[in-house]
Amino acid sequence: MPLLSPKALGSVVESAVSTRSPLLGRAAHAQILKTLGASFHDVVLSNHLINMYSKLDFPTQARITLHLTPARLRSVVTWTSLISGDVQNGHFTSALSHFSDMRRSDSLQPNDFTFPCLFKASASLHNLFIGQQFHALSVKLMLIVDVFVACSAFDMYSKLGFLSYAEKLFDEMTYRNIVTWNACISNAVLNGKPGEGIWRFVQLLRDDEVSTHTNSTTFCAFLNACSNGEFLSQGKQLHGYLIKQGQEADVSVSNGLIDFYGKCRKVNSSSRVFGNMRDRNDVSWCSMLAVFEQNYMGEKACGVFLKSRRAGVEPTNFMVSSVLSACAGLAALEAGRVVHGLAVKACVDCNLFVGSALVDMYGKSGSIEDCEKAFYEMPRRNLVSWNALIGGYAHQGRADMVLELFKEMTNRGNNEALVPNYVTFVCVLTACSRGGMVNVGMDIFESMRGNYGVDPGAEHYACVVDMLGRAGQVERAYEFIKKMPFHPTISMWGALLGACKMHGRPKLGKIAAEKLFELDPQDSGNHVILSNMFAAAGQWDEASLVRKEMNDVGIKKGAGCSWISVKNSVHVFQAKDKSHSRNSEIRAMLDKLKKDMEAAGYVLDTNMALFDVEDEEKESDVWYHSEKIALAFGLVALPPGVPIRITKNLRVCVDCHSAIKFISGIVGR
Repeated sequence: MPLLSPKALGSVVESAVSTRSPLLGRAAHAQILKTLGASFHDVVLSNHLINMYSKLDFPTQARITLHLTPARLRSVVTWTSLISGDVQNGHFTSALSHFSDMRRSDSLQPNDFTFPCLFKASASLHNLFIGQQFHALSVKLMLIVDVFVACSAFDMYSKLGFLSYAEKLFDEMTYRNIVTWNACISNAVLNGKPGEGIWRFVQLLRDDEVSTHTNSTTFCAFLNACSNGEFLSQGKQLHGYLIKQGQEADVSVSNGLIDFYGKCRKVNSSSRVFGNMRDRNDVSWCSMLAVFEQNYMGEKACGVFLKSRRAGVEPTNFMVSSVLSACAGLAALEAGRVVHGLAVKACVDCNLFVGSALVDMYGKSGSIEDCEKAFYEMPRRNLVSWNALIGGYAHQGRADMVLELFKEMTNRGNNEALVPNYVTFVCVLTACSRGGMVNVGMDIFESMRGNYGVDPGAEHYACVVDMLGRAGQVERAYEFIKKMPFHPTISMWGALLGACKMHGRPKLGKIAAEKLFELDPQDSGNHVILSNMFAAAGQWDEASLVRKEMNDVGIKKGAGCSWISVKNSVHVFQAKDKSHSRNSEIRAMLDKLKKDMEAAGYVLDTNMALFDVEDEEKESDVWYHSEKIALAFGLVALPPGVPIRITKNLRVCVDCHSAIKFISGIVGR
C-alpha cells in the first residue's frame, strides 16, 4: 500500500472530526507517525491533530500533542484549536488556562478566531471581569472592528445581563451582519424584553444591505419574541410574509410557527402548520407534542407521540419528558409505564429531565412507591427532581414526608444542599394544607423571603388561604386575603368558597362567590358550589335563586364523571349511570357494599344531595355518585389485590370520600 502524503493524512484527520469518529482519528495519527516518524515537524498536521482531539473531547491527548510540537512551530492557530475545542465541549476554565499559557509560553497574540471562544467561555462562567479584559484586549489589538469579534462580545454582555454595555457595543458597530442581528433579537427575548426583540427585527428589515440575508434563525428568534410577549398579531404578520416569500416550507421555520401558535394558545393554528408540513424532523413532532401538553390536552399529546413512533421517529429526551408530563396530567399510570419502558429501551431514562418527569408522573398518578424508586435511581438529581418527589408526597397528603424531604434537601451540612425555589414552597404549603399543619405551614410561609430569598406569590397566598380554610379558620382566611399586597386571584376566592361550603359558612361564602362571579362570570363551578352550600344549610330559596341566575345568563353546569382504566380500555361513568354493559353486576356490588358498610357503622351523608326532596330520594342520589359506580365496576372487573385507580374531573364529595375509605377497609384494597 503506498504511503499517504501529509496533505492526504490531514484530510483523513479532518474526516474524523466531521464524522465524530475517534477511531478514525487515532488510526490517522498512527499512520502519520508511521509515515513521518515520531518526531515529525509538520505544523499543519500538528494543528489538525490538536483540533481533532480537542473537538472530539480528548483534552489530554490534545495537550500532549501540543506540547510535543516544538515551540517554534506553534502558532495562534495551534492554540486556538485547543481553546475552541475546550469551549465546544464545555471545558471553559481549561480554555482560559490555555489562553494564559499561550500568552505566557509562546508570547502569541489572539486572533479573530480566538476572541469569540474567549467571550463565550467568559459568558458561560458568568465572569464579567474576565470578559471585560478580553474586550479591552480586542480593542487594543484593533480586532473589535471585526464583525464576529464584536458580535461575540455583544452576546457575552447580553447573556451576563449587562444590557447597557451590550446596547452601547451594538450601536458602535460599524457593520452588522445577520449573525449580529440574530444575536440581538434572541438576547432581547432571553432577557425578558420581547418588545425590544420585535423592534430590532423591524430595524433589521430597514437595513437593505442585511435584510436580504434573513434566515430561519432570524425568523425563529422573532417568533420567540412574539410568543413570549404574546404578540399574536405581529407573529401572524410574519407568517403571512413567510408564505408570500415561499419560506414557510423551511422545517425550522415551521417548527418555530408551531411553537409560537402553541404558546399563544392557538392550538388549531399549530395543528394546521404541522399538518401542512411536507417534511418533518424529530423537532417537529416534539414541538407539536409540547403544544398539546402545555395547553392541557394530554390525550392529544399522547396521540402525537404514538403517531411519531409509527412514523419511525426515535424518542428523544425532550419528547419523552413531554409525553410523561402529559401522562402525569391525565394520571394515566399505565400509559406512563409504557413510556417509561420506551425510555429505558432508548437509553434516555438516565437523562436528568426524563428522570424528573418520571418522578412527577408516578407521583401525580398515585404510585408513590414507583415515584420514590424513580427518584433514587437517578444518577444525579437537581432541584426539579426534588420538587417532583415533594410534589408527589404532597399529592398524597403526606405532609410528614414532605417536611422531612424539605429538611433533607435544605440541610446546610449536606454538600448537595439545594436552595428551594418558588415551586418548592407551593408543594410544601400544599402538603401542610392537606395535612392540617397550620402552624408549621404559617412558619414556612413567613420564612420564605427572610431565609430563602423567595418572594411569596399568588400561589403561595392561595395555599395559605386553603390551609386556613380547611382547618376551619375561615374568618382568619378572609382577613388574610384582605391584607394581601396584591389583588386576590380566582384561586384564593375559590379556596375560601370551598372552605365556607365545607364548614357551613354561607354568609362569608356568598361574599367569596360574588368576588368569583366578578372575576370569572362564566365558570359554572362557583355557582354550583354556592348553590350546594345554601342547599346543605337548608336555604332552598337561596339555592334555587342561584340556579335560576345560572339559567338566566346561560351558564351550564359541566357534567361530573369518573373513569377507570381496565385492560387498556377507559370506562366512563356519570351519576346514576345505568348504561354500562355490566350494569347488573355493578348494581349488585353496590348493594352488597352498602350492607357491609352499614354493618361497619357507615351512615350516608345526605347533605350531599342538592335538591329539596324526600330523605329516601336523597339517599338514592348520593349512593349513585359516579365515583361509587366506578369503584363498584373496578371491584367487579379487576382481580383481587390489584389497586383500583379512579380519576374524576371534579372534586370528590365528602360522602364519597368517607365511603371509599370504608370500602377500602372492607375489601382490603
